[in-house]
Amino acid sequence: MRSPAPTVAALVVAVLAVSSSGPLIAFAAAPALAIAFWRNAIASAALTPFAIGPRRTEVRRAVRSGAGVFSVLAGLALAAHFATWMPSVQLGSVATATALVATQPVWQGLIAAAQGRRPSAAGWVGIGLAVAGAAWATGADLGVSRQAVLADVLALLGGIFAAVYTALGERARTELSTTVYTWICYGTCAVVLLAVCLIFGVNLGGYDGHTWAAILAIVVGAQLLGHSMFNYALQHTSATTVSVLILLEVPGAALIAWWWLDQVPRASTLPGLVLLLAGVAVVILHQASFKVIRR
Repeated sequence: MRSPAPTVAALVVAVLAVSSSGPLIAFAAAPALAIAFWRNAIASAALTPFAIGPRRTEVRRAVRSGAGVFSVLAGLALAAHFATWMPSVQLGSVATATALVATQPVWQGLIAAAQGRRPSAAGWVGIGLAVAGAAWATGADLGVSRQAVLADVLALLGGIFAAVYTALGERARTELSTTVYTWICYGTCAVVLLAVCLIFGVNLGGYDGHTWAAILAIVVGAQLLGHSMFNYALQHTSATTVSVLILLEVPGAALIAWWWLDQVPRASTLPGLVLLLAGVAVVILHQASFKVIRR
């Protein structure tokens, strides 16, 4: 029997890697859109030798197929996800932004319902709990500032775009390998974000060493290492287990932000965040085929 130790180790590394994303974004002294561009551009560049080398035939096939179109559309949705969620982390608290973007399974369930795949009764209960929790957390921020509420709205939009990204990615992955799909998707995302940054005059350089180190840590950690470790774990455990464990990113990010950035979670939002996470967990447990985005 295969020892469970490597799988457990992979899951621990993956959760820590994705949990670091929010705090690193909040720490980096760079515009959120610029960070989003660099994390996708660097990740796409890192994947290029593997995509246009041993998989160049698959890449050419993707260009002429519907899978390539869905990959590009997924990249557009991913750009919208990063363009909404990452600013929310800098505008509000890491804990709240990470929890609200974790509503992705809820929106995924609603997309499935629109496609004729109705959630179970328990699934609808989970969706209701998650929505109530998000409303509670956002309502608590009304007494803080308009900026905090804007951050909440952006984080929720980030979760919606993540669900769209996943739905489009599922269509593309029926024909493409992970390497080719992610290379096209990250590349498209980077090109779109670069255009947005240039149009709005977002500064793409001139950062200090600490900021560049944070950007590279996001790429290596959340963008590449976390994704890879979760994929490894999926070979040895169920997708449902992995999906539920990904919810540990929320308390993980909150603890890192508390320890490193002195961001103490507001007590008024905590009941709503707990209710939200409970609802998302119910949705995942009753939708075992659901797949989530790596942040």
